[in-house]
Amino acid sequence: MKNPQYMLEHVFGYRQFRPYQEQIINALAQNQDALVIMPTGGGKSLCFQIPSLVRGGTGIVVSPLIAL
Repeated sequence: MKNPQYMLEHVFGYRQFRPYQEQIINALAQNQDALVIMPTGGGKSLCFQIPSLVRGGTGIVVSPLIAL
């Protein structure tokens, strides 16, 4: 299992997580469930992409899109 910080830097090119991303990613990487509500631009996509890369296998994301 690779480190989420390693993935953030070497796959996505960012040096640090945005607020709450690291806690969410660590919980999901440890096979915990999470309900995450974040604003537009809050970095939601990394919260499901990095755990999937770290854990391997297939990740299922249920993400409702609400368009105004």
